[in-house]
Amino acid sequence: MLPLGDRPLLEHTINWLKKNNIKSIVLCVSYLRKNIQDYFQDGKDFGVSIEYAISDKPLATAGQLKTAEKFIDDTFVCMYGDSVFDFSLKNMIKKHQKNKAFTTMCLYEYKSRLPYGVIDTDKKDIITAWREKPEITSNINTGCYVMEPGVFPLIPNNVPYGMDKVVEKAMSQKKKLISFPIKKGFTDVGDMKSYEKAYEEFKKKLGKI
Repeated sequence: MLPLGDRPLLEHTINWLKKNNIKSIVLCVSYLRKNIQDYFQDGKDFGVSIEYAISDKPLATAGQLKTAEKFIDDTFVCMYGDSVFDFSLKNMIKKHQKNKAFTTMCLYEYKSRLPYGVIDTDKKDIITAWREKPEITSNINTGCYVMEPGVFPLIPNNVPYGMDKVVEKAMSQKKKLISFPIKKGFTDVGDMKSYEKAYEEFKKKLGKI
């Protein structure tokens, strides 16, 4: 419910889902859930249908998803609530369906620069290269998935459980997991520093500063 511009972060997410033809939404809520329920209610004022999966305690990413099991009987999109997305979810869903995947993960190309010189050596400990403060590129999890209902049996009831464990279980069972890589359209708002950065970027986008 933190504001991003003139509306809460979650409202931006709901508008993005609507833009991608998703209008049936389940919000998994726990802490301060009344604030969310009072604001969004049944979703009618936002052009969507909203239902609420309620837990009395924090259950981590997959544990919270488990609370929505009774609402879902077909392919669905699962998203974390602390990010801003602006990529083609339609294309991600199409890729998932075309590949008949069990789970499709949206991955963001993240670049970071190491603050040290990196020294490469061979098997005989001979130095072969010095790379001063190299840039490292990695694919990171954005917290946006397209999933099949078969993920729910992989999640225990009413205990904190991470999505990483669900993915590990799925891989151990040889389920088909694929990725949907993106280079833009993802902003993490998971802590105060990243929230402040996202807020400033949003104001610039609107031409307010």
